[in-house]
Amino acid sequence: MGKIRDSIDRFCSRHPGFGIPHLMLYVVVGTGFVYLLQILTQANNASALDFLMFHLAGLLRGEVWRLVTFVFVPSASGPLLLMISLYFYYWIGSTLERQWGTARFTCYYLSGVVLSILAAVAVSLITGNFYYSLVGTYYVNLSMFLAFAVLFPDLQVLLFFIVPVKMKWLAYLDGALLAWNMVQSLAAGSWLGVILPVVALLNFLVFVWPEITRFTERAKYRASRQTVDFKRAVHRQEQEKGYHHKCAVCGKTDTDYPDMTFRYCSKCTGYHCFCQDHLFTHVHFTE
Repeated sequence: MGKIRDSIDRFCSRHPGFGIPHLMLYVVVGTGFVYLLQILTQANNASALDFLMFHLAGLLRGEVWRLVTFVFVPSASGPLLLMISLYFYYWIGSTLERQWGTARFTCYYLSGVVLSILAAVAVSLITGNFYYSLVGTYYVNLSMFLAFAVLFPDLQVLLFFIVPVKMKWLAYLDGALLAWNMVQSLAAGSWLGVILPVVALLNFLVFVWPEITRFTERAKYRASRQTVDFKRAVHRQEQEKGYHHKCAVCGKTDTDYPDMTFRYCSKCTGYHCFCQDHLFTHVHFTE
């Protein structure tokens, strides 16, 4: 996997002009157009868009446009949900393109599309059902969201434009939903519903693994520094004051009250100790 990633990085550095600028803009506009087409044909299901979906039977008939048009088939149902998802993925995709560059982002998105096509073809050949339809790029977009969450884990967004939540918690939620969808697909015997998430995650790991490694190392470093600083603060307090713990609210110490329990609050900024009477009732320090 590392060799594949290194090859991609070399290709992108040697060909900075490769790629489709504003790729997600084209995807969003195309998806919106196909949705309007579905409304104009007064179709309540995806069957009216069959000529746009990818399946091996159509490809063998020479309908090569299906290799591209399935990307624009909307996977969300309902105009409001579709508008929210299109705006969200456009914002994520354009941000990743600025972060990575057009070449790398285009490689990431296109490789997800190609892997989805190969997965659909493999399932069709294995099962003998050449009409397995590949509808939209739901899992490709999901892997794009996971990449964004790794790069900006503490970025806060408004869920449904109301609830503030950090990207990392949304990523955990999407990961759980992804696992649940795979279990449901496996129980229903839908191999395509199992393989598509797997190839999307593989594509995600190939491109984003260095960022994941740096993120975990940074978290360990911060935790180790916090532990060291905490021990130094306690040791300095013991040397200077002659006691181990002192309540930041009432001033009681473990020397004066040896039978009382003292704890440090993890939600306060800095190292502040509290007695058992004020541990859960104090106002958290913010500075």
